[in-house]
Amino acid sequence: MRQTINGADLRRMIIGAAATIENRKQKLNDLNVFPVPDGDTGTNMSMTINAAAADLRKAEDPSLEKAASIAASAMLRGARGNSGVILSLLFRGISKKLKGATVCDGVLWAEALQEGVDAAYKAVMKPAEGTILTVARLAAAKARQAAQENNYLEYVQEAALQEARTALANTPNQNPVLKKANVVDAGGKGWVYVLKAFYGVLQGEDIVAPETDDMPQVSDQASFDDFDTEDITFTYCTEFIISRENDNDPEKLRDFLASLGDSLVLVDDEEIIKVHVHTNDPGKALHEAMDYGSFVTVKIENMRLQHTEKVMSEAEKSPKIAAPEKPFGVVSVCAGDGIMDVFQNLGVDACVSGGQTMNPSTQDILELVNTVPAETVFVLPNNKNIIMAAEQVDALTPKHVVVIPSKTIPQGVTAMLSFNPDGTEEENTQAMTEALATVDTMQITYAARNSDFDGFMIHEGDYLAMFGSSLFGTSRDIKVLLRSLAEKVRDEGKEYITIYYGADIQEKHAQKAADLFATI
Repeated sequence: MRQTINGADLRRMIIGAAATIENRKQKLNDLNVFPVPDGDTGTNMSMTINAAAADLRKAEDPSLEKAASIAASAMLRGARGNSGVILSLLFRGISKKLKGATVCDGVLWAEALQEGVDAAYKAVMKPAEGTILTVARLAAAKARQAAQENNYLEYVQEAALQEARTALANTPNQNPVLKKANVVDAGGKGWVYVLKAFYGVLQGEDIVAPETDDMPQVSDQASFDDFDTEDITFTYCTEFIISRENDNDPEKLRDFLASLGDSLVLVDDEEIIKVHVHTNDPGKALHEAMDYGSFVTVKIENMRLQHTEKVMSEAEKSPKIAAPEKPFGVVSVCAGDGIMDVFQNLGVDACVSGGQTMNPSTQDILELVNTVPAETVFVLPNNKNIIMAAEQVDALTPKHVVVIPSKTIPQGVTAMLSFNPDGTEEENTQAMTEALATVDTMQITYAARNSDFDGFMIHEGDYLAMFGSSLFGTSRDIKVLLRSLAEKVRDEGKEYITIYYGADIQEKHAQKAADLFATI
């Protein structure tokens, strides 16, 4: 039984945990409990911890403190979604406790797990029971108890793992949504996977991520070392994954993409289609792919720019910080050119692409914040699952960052209408934050599967009306829902209505909706 670990041991533990999460990320994604598919917990946790694994693989024989520090730093910058941010905070606390230590025994490990829990709880405004926080908290408490019985680190880790499993099994009893769906918490299960991997490595298990997901895969990063810029016929390396939602033949998609470019790789199974293609028109490729299902991931890279980039020195790798030319700037998270135009017309300096199921990382937000030529930068997350990632940016930049906790696009727009470039930081923070409460957001979407939620019997294909974060109603007829929402707006005496519609909605239909709200 292992009594202590050093830096090399911790490195293997974290790399093993990253492989475990990668191997099981779809299982975590499948624990989605709402009829509109979210399904990104596993992806977010995998991307977050794999950022640490990638940096640790480059570190040769790191000390215990160095290994912990590398992991915490990489995960903070790579954190995606609430689950990824919380995971990064757990490791930040561990790193803080291991600072200055050359080896770690059971007592110190238990204290490190508790430090991680403290860091995570401190960052969450309203911690909910039955989540990853609960699982981590109870596991750490059990670890501290075990450390008093036996100071061997492996004994302490085993106790933490067993308690985490027990806590995870109890999460449906603590969270009504989980109980109704008869699932455990996805983030909590992810933390159990991490603790299990740690224990496995301590026992000598070699955990690796598969090179494939049971089917051929293309590389995550294109390599351009073997050819010159002049040899690049097609500029954009375009990669995406689609979840299969119909019986359309992927071979037809293959033939279409082959006419657009070269280096085409298309693989599919019963659940997804994954594509890699070099093309000069990625927009056409993505538009055609929409006939086969919904996008899971999309990545487009300019190969000419990649190829001509020179190897940079460490100083050149440091982030470029725009010199302040004004007291205040604003960064907003939003999806789509139309919404970006709205925010930019209101005075936003830079827009981070993202939103529901497309959570930008802390690093993504940080890079845009650093480009804003202002001393203080306000950030509008416009999604509750992005707020925590945004809140980590302030500690990573010399600029002062103020996060206005907007949860929807309309809240973000209203906050910008309250922004005064000539006001003080305190005045703007107060005005923009107070403006959020004056906005009600209504949305129309559709159900991806049958469900019983919030007292509503929902069937696949139903239209769903959301009022704030609550389900307002369902119907097979979108006009019924629009009329009900319009009546609610009328009854509450609202004065201004703004309608946003996506690319799949024709303007005349959006105008009919606007007319309905205006006449009821």
